[in-house]
Amino acid sequence: MPHYFRLGKVPAKRHTQFRRPDGQLYAEEVIGAEGFSGISSIAYHLHPPTVVERIEPPIPHRIDYADDYHLRHRHIRGFDVASEGDYLESRRYVMGNSDVRLAVCNPTKPMDYFFRNAVADEIVFVHEGEGVLESPFGRLDFKKGDYVHVPRTITHRWKFEGETKPRLLLIESFSEVRFPRRYRNEFGQLLEHSPYCERDIHPPSELITYDEEGEFDVRIAKNGALHRLFYRYHPFDYVGWDGYMYPYTFSIYDFEPITGRIHQPPPVHQTFAGRNFVICSFVPRKYDYHPEAIPAPYNHSNIDSDEVLYYVEGNFMSRKGIDRGSFTLHPGGIAHGPHPGTVEASIGKEATEELAVMVDTFRPLNMTRTAEAAEDKEYAFSWRPEAHEAVPSNGR
Repeated sequence: MPHYFRLGKVPAKRHTQFRRPDGQLYAEEVIGAEGFSGISSIAYHLHPPTVVERIEPPIPHRIDYADDYHLRHRHIRGFDVASEGDYLESRRYVMGNSDVRLAVCNPTKPMDYFFRNAVADEIVFVHEGEGVLESPFGRLDFKKGDYVHVPRTITHRWKFEGETKPRLLLIESFSEVRFPRRYRNEFGQLLEHSPYCERDIHPPSELITYDEEGEFDVRIAKNGALHRLFYRYHPFDYVGWDGYMYPYTFSIYDFEPITGRIHQPPPVHQTFAGRNFVICSFVPRKYDYHPEAIPAPYNHSNIDSDEVLYYVEGNFMSRKGIDRGSFTLHPGGIAHGPHPGTVEASIGKEATEELAVMVDTFRPLNMTRTAEAAEDKEYAFSWRPEAHEAVPSNGR
């Protein structure tokens, strides 16, 4: 979880009088998880955050899962998934379960409303693009390679800048996303053996307070719908806040890989943890340095988990025929491993430049109809030796 942070003006003691220059009280709000037992922040509004002018009918926001439950390895060509519209409209889910959902999102127009996910934390990996996440907590700049963590219930709006068309991987978690427990001491501080530290965690940099009255469209995701509530006051009216719950960025380029004399298992790449799933970062790194080491990963059976890899950049030495933006799904129950020829080819290699995001789930994932339409149906048979006689190596 993030460390303590503070922006703007806050009183010396929480839950005490804190007055505006005109003598009126600021409106205090506690934003917290787990019924006041989890992490929280305390914010101070210019106006009460409870004044709703009107409510419009909800917009359906459900996932259309496919009926295909065949057990096989899958390859979804992510760049073949059509995506357009604003941040929410362009969201295309590809797979999910009751703990986590994955989507691609390629926004083509700005948001003219505000969004709040009331049921899920969102980890957004910025594959391409840059801009600003606007929220009452302040300005949060993001760029290519950033993970942007938006905790649930936080009202926000995405603003994309520059010439590069944004391309995002969305990981929607129905539980709090945290840093792995083994990286933290009893006080929550990241330990020396952690592959990153607090200096790599970037909170909002500038608090911008809006004192505006009108009708502000806030769309709230809950119970399979986007609920449209129009608030009287601008939702970004904090004059100050402090605590542990706030949006932040962490760059995949700041993940320091853990290596060894022989091939290290996937948990060394773990970056975040949620309920019944983990997120890992595969980054450029030195290969194993035992004189007889085999850098390519060994064949393995996922007994307890489904493994998803999202391919970002580079040459994935244990896969062939995989492109940028693709997903592979290797479900629990059947073995998977390097493609034919890649094990021998990896011997003697000193380093890799691969970049990928992995999500391992401990409950089976369901494919969506969107993913089914972009699936490479032959991938399950790609371990046949004859399938690689004339195929160049290009994948993990």
